[in-house]
Amino acid sequence: MSYRDVVSRRVLTWALVAVGARMPVAMAPLALVFLVRERPGGYSLGAALAAAYVIGEIVGAPVLGMRLDPARARPHLAAGLVAGAAGFAGLGALSGAPGPVLAAFAFLAGAGPAAAPGGLRTLLTSLVPGHAATQALSLESMLTFGVWAVSPAAVTGLALGVDARLPLLLQAVLMASSVVGLWFLPAGWAADGRDGQEERGASRLRVLARAWPVYVTGAASLSLLALAELVLPALLEQRGIGVGWAGPLLTAMSVASAAGAFVYGLRSWPGRLSTRSLVLMAGMSVAVTLVALIPAAPGMAAALALAGLLQSGAMLTRNLSLREVLPPHALAAGYSVMYAAVGAGYAATGSLAGALLPHAAPSTAILAGVALTLLLTSVGWWGETRAGRSAPDAGAVLPLGAAGGPEGAPVRGGRDPERRL
Repeated sequence: MSYRDVVSRRVLTWALVAVGARMPVAMAPLALVFLVRERPGGYSLGAALAAAYVIGEIVGAPVLGMRLDPARARPHLAAGLVAGAAGFAGLGALSGAPGPVLAAFAFLAGAGPAAAPGGLRTLLTSLVPGHAATQALSLESMLTFGVWAVSPAAVTGLALGVDARLPLLLQAVLMASSVVGLWFLPAGWAADGRDGQEERGASRLRVLARAWPVYVTGAASLSLLALAELVLPALLEQRGIGVGWAGPLLTAMSVASAAGAFVYGLRSWPGRLSTRSLVLMAGMSVAVTLVALIPAAPGMAAALALAGLLQSGAMLTRNLSLREVLPPHALAAGYSVMYAAVGAGYAATGSLAGALLPHAAPSTAILAGVALTLLLTSVGWWGETRAGRSAPDAGAVLPLGAAGGPEGAPVRGGRDPERRL
């Protein structure tokens, strides 16, 4: 297995488009807080705007993702990205507008491009040979974690050093530039030959519903990220450590995640995807638990780095599981539903931690979030195991974890189990 199979001019173009589409998403929550923090009740308003943005993502991803036409995805993706750029531009240009107006722009900025991550991921895997899908998804994860590592520093520097509106305007420009880049890529990707009308409506909903265990586990994986991001400053205060260390610690976690994605794509790994996911999620839970219990900053940094290293593998197994359980025509919609699910998991764990913090120590809030994550992981693993016991009907989509799928158990003799992706 090698990354050479994914190196091409079209993949490089895709990477530039993906950065333009995803950097604004990574910058959004912090940029919204900085935009209004000088107003009366600014931090509360900033939190409300960030919530409106996330709600827009959760609503827009499944609704718009299900409408993507595999053969003609470009106009749909472009329209969503233009809407997102308009939302960010409105926030930056009308920063003094009443809160409800800003919330509407934030919702538009979140909902408009919400189908783009799933569509771009599906497009990427169509640009590489089938056996290189794992490396392509690993490359995507490295790019994503790199963007998330750079974004907080970019937002903070621009908002505090120049103007609080500048990050939002830059986000609008970046997202608009990604629209231009789409015309240098294929208009869509190959489906499985089904009629476009047949792919819509109740039949597509039934197909997507088969992957519910993957969505549950995906929500669990980002729940731990919510704990790390939202409770870490309070935990540092509890330990008597400067809150300013939160940024470097989270950057270290993102860098470790990028490294984990690279390592995951270097070789094949034993066991079914559901088993790998369970092991990785258990390891992440242990690492985040150590973050809550270790009193010194170096130990917390090591635990966060370990959590990031394992998180990228867990996310990749979820994306590969969707490729296993969903037919080609439903992949983009499935990725979009996953996007909404992980956003809901992030919001649920963040809300739980926020409700507990006034009444319990930050370390206790983290442990409660870990317990919720383990519960979601167990439910997802149970669902995958239960689906794997059912033999697929002739011509039906294979159940999660089935050995006949593209990511089945390793074949005898140590050959690459992912070669058929």
